[in-house]
Amino acid sequence: MSVRPAIDPLCKPCESTPAVETIIEARPRDLGGVSVRRILPSSARRLVGPFIFFDEMGPARFPKGQGIDVRPHPHINLATVTYLFEGEIIHRDSLGSHQAICPGAINWMTAGRGIVHSERTGLEERARGASLHGIQLWVALPKEHEEAAPEFHHHRAEALPTLEQNGAAIRVLAGSAYGTTSAVKTFSSLFYVEAVMPAHSELAVPSEHPERAAYIVEGAVCCGRERFEAHRMLVFSPGSAPKLRAERDSKIMLIGGAPLDGERHIWWNFVSSSRERIEQAKRDWRERRFPPIAGDELERVPLPQS
Repeated sequence: MSVRPAIDPLCKPCESTPAVETIIEARPRDLGGVSVRRILPSSARRLVGPFIFFDEMGPARFPKGQGIDVRPHPHINLATVTYLFEGEIIHRDSLGSHQAICPGAINWMTAGRGIVHSERTGLEERARGASLHGIQLWVALPKEHEEAAPEFHHHRAEALPTLEQNGAAIRVLAGSAYGTTSAVKTFSSLFYVEAVMPAHSELAVPSEHPERAAYIVEGAVCCGRERFEAHRMLVFSPGSAPKLRAERDSKIMLIGGAPLDGERHIWWNFVSSSRERIEQAKRDWRERRFPPIAGDELERVPLPQS
């Protein structure tokens, strides 16, 4: 859903008035026992650069003994990127990975020709009363890498580059932005940034990528003469010079990159440039040809009927 806000007289125009092309309102969904806000894909915009899926998970608090249980499920021809602000997720996959995902770390899983993974709250977290808040993305792979070998890479919080711009604390989570490059392996030109902006601070959106967007996790920002509250994604026009001004303390996620090399089809957990490849993945999951997850092989998400 795209809704244009009214002009806010308290928002002063920036030095270079930005062009917000599309505004996407988050839509509520349920995912394995936790409420999420889905932003991409939407009817207003299917993707930004290679980013084809964008969910904000939580914030959620669970009673003792409870948590999330996203049972084993498959992916093809994409990469998943998980980043937490709060809580913990135990990631397992068919490569043998068993990783506790904690706040500030980046976890990049390349599905390539096919992978199965699960995401659950650990026993210790359940026992003390779990919480969860974070962002999960899907990145569509370039055609030449869609059938790459599956991989999983965990990058600790302290390994990611940080910097400051006009009072805003910036972490470059993947790709290149603000003259800094993350060590996270990517397959196309992109950027993924977390910016914590104190009230009244300003931040220019990186200009080197043709497709760019900002998602407001917390707070409120002005962009030109418009004011935007949390849980909205601002997609910027190509060639514009957007500048964000925090009306109050705010947390912003910035994404962007080069346009994909052709159309992508999305069905359930499968993303591909080929409809036939998705049909094959459906058959493979139904007929149990995907590899199992050691230690989490007793459950699986069934293939949807439609």
